[in-house]
Amino acid sequence: MSFPSLPSQNTDIIYPTGDGKPVAETFDHLYALLITLEVLRQYLAGQRATVLGNQYLYYAQGFPKLRTAPDVMVIFNVEPGGRDNYKIWEEGQTPSVIFEITSASTRNKDESFKKTLYAQLGVQEYWQFDPKGEWIPEKLRGYRWQEFINSEGEVEPAYLDITDGQSQVLKLRLVAEDRLIGFYRLDTGEKLLIPDELLVARQQEAEARQQAESIAEAERQRSAALEAELARYRERFGDLPQD
Repeated sequence: MSFPSLPSQNTDIIYPTGDGKPVAETFDHLYALLITLEVLRQYLAGQRATVLGNQYLYYAQGFPKLRTAPDVMVIFNVEPGGRDNYKIWEEGQTPSVIFEITSASTRNKDESFKKTLYAQLGVQEYWQFDPKGEWIPEKLRGYRWQEFINSEGEVEPAYLDITDGQSQVLKLRLVAEDRLIGFYRLDTGEKLLIPDELLVARQQEAEARQQAESIAEAERQRSAALEAELARYRERFGDLPQD
């Protein structure tokens, strides 16, 4: 689907960065949003990609009212780092993966307008996470983009259900774990740690490293004491006999 655009030299149009509304409906929704954002940001560090959260996505140049604000979106082949908003025509890339932290009150919009829009834009994967289980019993639901031929022979974009919990784009397996999404690498099965878990893991690594250094230092001191004892023996009795 093509969207209207205006000549790029038009610089008088303002594209707002926010609407003054709360970021999320409840603490659980906000927490899920922030953790998803941070886990994916850490995972994609070092790649030419960015992860944005609750920021306007503008998809039609010259029409600032044609916008949406995905809870989390992952965009590849763009410069890393944050933006005040994201304009597809400036960046040259459509988000590859979008997450909506959904609820009973946002269900209709998430299932109708946003789902249709993301398919038309070519967003490769669309995930809905319902941390309270208000309308998605399994809490997590994913869709994968594809084109199909309609009854009139026209090519249309659509979403198919993701049944294996795998994100082909991110190369991750996604699992609903209480009120968060758990992310697991497809190649190793390793879980991507949330910030609290990452802090504990780093503390454990530091403690293990300190313990190893203490053991190594004790061994060094023991070896030095043995060398000193052997030196005193040679002083008194000469070299030890050789077999």
